[in-house]
Amino acid sequence: MEGDTFRLGNGGQVDGKVVQTFQKSFVQVQNILDQNRLLINEINQNHESKIPDNLGRNVGLIRELNNNIRRAVDIYADLSSSVSKSADHIGSSEGDSNGGHKRNRPA
Repeated sequence: MEGDTFRLGNGGQVDGKVVQTFQKSFVQVQNILDQNRLLINEINQNHESKIPDNLGRNVGLIRELNNNIRRAVDIYADLSSSVSKSADHIGSSEGDSNGGHKRNRPA
C-alpha cells in the first residue's frame, strides 16, 4: 500500500502512506475513546457512591481522562499535518509533470 496512489471519486489522489496513517491514527484514537468510556463509567460510579476514598480516586481518573483527550487531540493534529503535507506533495508533483504548472480542472 505504501507508495501506491489511490484515486478518489472526485478525481483527487491520495498517497497510500496517507491511507495507512489515517487507519493507524483512527485505530489509536478509537482505543483512547474506548478507554475514556471506561474511565467515565468508573468516575460516575465513584461519584454516585459518595464514598470518600472513591471520590478521592476520581482525581486521578479525571487526570488520566484529560491526558487521554490531549493524546487524541495530538493524534488528530499530527494527522492533519500529514494530510496537508501529502496534499502539498501531490500538488507539486502534478505541477512538475505539467511543465511546472498545475492543471486546471474543467468546470
